[in-house]
Amino acid sequence: MGTSLDEEQGAGAHALNHAGPRTLNERRVAMPFTGTAAVMQALEGDLRRHVRGEVRFDQGSKALYAADASNYRQVPLAVVVPADVDDLLATLAACRRNDVPFLARGGGTSQNGQCVNVAVVADASKYVNRVVSVDPVARVAIVEPGVVCDTLRDAAEQHGLTFAPDPATHSRCTLGGMIANNSCGAHSVMAGKTVENVEALEIATFDGARFWVGPTSDDELERVIATGGRQGEIYAALKQLRDTYAAQIRAKFPRIKRRVSGFNLDQLLPENGFNVARALVGTEGTCAVTLQAKVRLVKSPAQRVIVVVGFTDIYTAADAVPHFMRYGPIAIEGLDRAIIRGLQARGLKKDEIALLPQGDAWVVLEFGADTQDEVLREAQAAAAYFSSGEAGPNVSAMLVEDRALQAKVWSIRETGASAVALSVDSGTPDPVVGWEDAAVDPLRLGDYLRAFQALVDRYGYETSLYGHFGDGCVHARITFDLRSASGVSTWRKFLREAAELVVEFGGSLSGEHGDGQAKAEFLPIMYGPELMQAMEQFKAIWDPANRLNPGKVVHAYRADENLRMGPAYKPVTLQTRLTFASQEGDGFQREIERCIGMGKCRSLEGGTMCPSYRATREEKYSTRGRAHLFWEMLQGDVIADGWQSREVKEALDTCLACKGCKSDCPTHTDMASYKAEFLSHYYETNRRPRQALFMGRIGQWAPWAARFARLTNFVTRAPGLASVGKWVAGVAQARALPKFAESTYRQIARRAPQTAHDARGDVKKVILWVDTFNDHFTPEIAQAAADVLKQLGWHVVLPKNRLCCGRPLYDFGLLERARELLTHILDNLADDIAAGVPLVGLEPGCLSVFKDELLKQLPGHALAKKLSAQTFLFSDFVARQPFDWPTLAADVIVHGHCHQKALFGMQGDTALLNKLRVKWKLLDTGCCGMAGSFGFNAEHHALSQKIGEDKLFPAVREATAANARTIVLTNGFSCREQIEQGTGHHAMHIAQLAQRALAAR
Repeated sequence: MGTSLDEEQGAGAHALNHAGPRTLNERRVAMPFTGTAAVMQALEGDLRRHVRGEVRFDQGSKALYAADASNYRQVPLAVVVPADVDDLLATLAACRRNDVPFLARGGGTSQNGQCVNVAVVADASKYVNRVVSVDPVARVAIVEPGVVCDTLRDAAEQHGLTFAPDPATHSRCTLGGMIANNSCGAHSVMAGKTVENVEALEIATFDGARFWVGPTSDDELERVIATGGRQGEIYAALKQLRDTYAAQIRAKFPRIKRRVSGFNLDQLLPENGFNVARALVGTEGTCAVTLQAKVRLVKSPAQRVIVVVGFTDIYTAADAVPHFMRYGPIAIEGLDRAIIRGLQARGLKKDEIALLPQGDAWVVLEFGADTQDEVLREAQAAAAYFSSGEAGPNVSAMLVEDRALQAKVWSIRETGASAVALSVDSGTPDPVVGWEDAAVDPLRLGDYLRAFQALVDRYGYETSLYGHFGDGCVHARITFDLRSASGVSTWRKFLREAAELVVEFGGSLSGEHGDGQAKAEFLPIMYGPELMQAMEQFKAIWDPANRLNPGKVVHAYRADENLRMGPAYKPVTLQTRLTFASQEGDGFQREIERCIGMGKCRSLEGGTMCPSYRATREEKYSTRGRAHLFWEMLQGDVIADGWQSREVKEALDTCLACKGCKSDCPTHTDMASYKAEFLSHYYETNRRPRQALFMGRIGQWAPWAARFARLTNFVTRAPGLASVGKWVAGVAQARALPKFAESTYRQIARRAPQTAHDARGDVKKVILWVDTFNDHFTPEIAQAAADVLKQLGWHVVLPKNRLCCGRPLYDFGLLERARELLTHILDNLADDIAAGVPLVGLEPGCLSVFKDELLKQLPGHALAKKLSAQTFLFSDFVARQPFDWPTLAADVIVHGHCHQKALFGMQGDTALLNKLRVKWKLLDTGCCGMAGSFGFNAEHHALSQKIGEDKLFPAVREATAANARTIVLTNGFSCREQIEQGTGHHAMHIAQLAQRALAAR
């Protein structure tokens, strides 16, 4: 079982004192670095003189990098965003000259605390992120540490290759972080952990040496040692270390696929080629800094099919690992009922869950081959076997061939645990990552899980179990109580017993996420005192001053130190104007706790969030970054100004309020609402910008301007006058202001009222919600919608009085005025709402108010809830009507408005397009960049254009260049403006397309 930790080290006295190096055998207490004011002043001056990138000592930047996806928080000394590899070296040199700790950071998705520290944090992800080269013949690539895993995979796929390790965070984790943690993923069954896929590393040491490392023959080893210098000194010491501890390493290192805990001292053994690069993989930035990496690429199966196998419980699913392996899948991923039940309780992923076969635990087997026939043969054989009962009773299997449906199944595995990260039971602690990724021999997995569940039950915790069954690595989110001293004490006891249990099964405390701070304290249980001493020596050989990520892996902090939401966490009760209430709890602080740091908002491909991050790669412009700033604002430690915080205001200024995070984020972090709430308080003591009057209150002044449409258009478009008007209104000079229509739709509608009846002669009444934009700027769209609804047999009515949802007011925190407008709407439409008359609208941004903000503004109002339920986007409403649509010969590309994607989805549009039998393509274009008034703002114009150029503009240009008659379709007024002003192509609303189809009959 190993040596008792407390006996070996004494309670808590087991890590390095950061005042400087001492003898290797001395046990020392981990303490954060404390630099004097003079040291910090000298450091800042040094960095600013020598670093060409961004040097940040402000409180906002420190707050942003104080936490990751773990339970830990440590405020950095400073943040540097180096411009390139040389700049990264310059940052390291400044830290060396001033004797301060240094931490290289990638995507910040680590779950064991290894990428937070009291150090100068260097974020390589923004600039030091190149795929330097890909050699398809040798099947290797050279990359910089900040490159995202998926970026490398995309580059490799151009040659039919891939980088095999793919953690669930593959869309945003960086290669530098993967190398530091020895990351794995679903496809490590196919090609191993990161360590098996690293060929060589260019590294730098804290004391200034820079060289490449990799496998080393005996002759080369002697040559390097004889050459001398720092590399020779290191290699000589490593050779001595190897010779001293070789027998211990061979005897005590677990012989399992997923041994990630501790340092890879086994890579120094002669049988492993004295591979110094692989010995450094998994050292979590504590020994050297990666400058470049040469990584192995493997063949990427061109065709993939999955088989989902259902079992009665997770234990029998784990027992079946030998059955899975006999069919050679490239991924074997297990999932228990807890996550599925959690998703169901929240009403999430209904379509995805419906794809699962019968059972209370599931294993996803992925098969890959060059041809579809070959992969289908493999998958069908496996499906037939598991359906036959040969793998055990009550086993079901389902083959999924369609790639879109496969993605849905995988999404449960990749984001399900994050989606249920907040408990719906107020009396139960949230499931957290306090014991997350232990690994054992896959052939013993079933027995281990039974023993582990018994341990969890004995402590009264609840857990979900899921992970990489083919490698014996299981993730567990457990309901630890980390917010009370007694809860933390119980947690520590559990951690010790859990570590002992893993060692009893011959396993590794970490099978994927590394040790960091969460597991490091318990490594002596796994390795014993002699091998721990060897690892401490390994660290000292590379970093004798202990300045690289100190307090992690060896000489480590206790697991219960530096807790982000531990006993010192401050509960805060705030009076808010919007009501923040959900299944997971009430209040603004609970809302901010939604962000658990997994960073999906930092993904560069797919979905909508986060457009400002994608355009800038700036952490404070990501949903996670803004949530971290809010968290720090509520705690009042680093950010002490509360609602008046300039740091929070600056970060929110580039939030497009696109609501992408509300749907794309697994935890449904709702930054648009947080922004509106913050601004409503911030502007109590700060002057609102002039854009608030012009763009925020457009619903109030547009009707007056429309009365004099020709004069208004002349003033806003005439040379000279237009420039002055834009400057006054805060509109970018490069923007063309929308043109007012000669007649509003309400004026047009009064001229030709019509009544429609169904087959029984009853009036079918529908309220057409004509928003400010479609009333005053594009009445032809409202007319098209009315025409279509009438031809479908509906009596179309407008509210008697002109009403406004107040959407633009939220962008400037004008919540009281917005609430007044909503109350006015309910009063005016009370009878129709009570009668169940549907409200159909055209502008997704305006309709989203009725689905979202209305319930936050008037949460107890019965009519508000009823109106929200009977509000429909035009396409959603029309597509469900029984009607024989004519065929329309047209090629259509569709860009989804962000609010439509977030709150309504695109199913209505696609269903209607299918009924029209047009040839259509739904673009994966994220946010257009206009986002209501955002892109008109002079301060945001450049960012707005950059967001448009990321995906949308090139997609429109490509499609229209290939076919000039291609119709560009989008339902948002701001999207149509952005497309037309950015590409010169006019975009159409789906109501106009439906009207065209009916007119052509």
